[in-house]
Amino acid sequence: MKKKANASSKEELPCLNYHRRIPNFELVHATDSFNKDNLLGRGSIGMAYKGSLDDGLLVAVKVLNLEVKGALRSFDAECRTLGQVCNRNLVNIISTCSNLEFMALVLEFMPNLSLDKWLYSQNQCLTLLQRINIMLDVSLGLDYLHHQHPHVIVHCDLKPSNILLDENMVAHISDFGIAKLMLFDNKSTTSTNNIGTIGYMAPEYGSTGGVTIRGDVYIFGILVLELVTEKKPVDAIFSGKLNLRQWINNAYPAAVMEIVDNNILRTNFTNLQQ
Repeated sequence: MKKKANASSKEELPCLNYHRRIPNFELVHATDSFNKDNLLGRGSIGMAYKGSLDDGLLVAVKVLNLEVKGALRSFDAECRTLGQVCNRNLVNIISTCSNLEFMALVLEFMPNLSLDKWLYSQNQCLTLLQRINIMLDVSLGLDYLHHQHPHVIVHCDLKPSNILLDENMVAHISDFGIAKLMLFDNKSTTSTNNIGTIGYMAPEYGSTGGVTIRGDVYIFGILVLELVTEKKPVDAIFSGKLNLRQWINNAYPAAVMEIVDNNILRTNFTNLQQ
């Protein structure tokens, strides 16, 4: 298992107090006029493109659709949050572009894309060790947001598509569009109309709109269950009162191996043979 830094350690990657200035025309050139061949993914408020800046730096350019309700609020939340965080397990912001007609975030490019691409791909497979390390990375990122940053930050929308993997398969939490900055203590709550993603959000998000770090911890637990079973919490088998947690509880302990992702068993058996 790869070594991990102590979660309470203050040693982090060097942070810059400023962001690189990148004009709009350079982003157009970097993405080949936002060519569909460079499209990395689509979100609820925009699209992300792979780009190569004039100095050769690979980036991800997240372009907002300004016609979507809430896009401006999401842009502001991401700028405010990413502009003041620095941790190896959070995606790094390189620059922002903003005018009346165009808004974009320029982020570090992650060669191995997002976790959901690995979980639900026919051509890629995660070993048990990789899954454990990814969850350790995510937990360290959350620990920084909840306990090491001067202000408590609640992400509110953790899910596989918001976890990006670099060239070494180190996980980085991304997409802070509905993150909440809590200016008091980690017991404080704030209300929100943005409640995250169905299947992942904590129950209190839907019932009261109250946000605390406990909500992120709940979502993290759902992520762990999804990584082990390769079952989305909104999978078709979960209907009525049955959900992912109850499905696993029903299988434990007698039939627990029947719900574990077959890819985990297959890759570990192959490794043992080698």
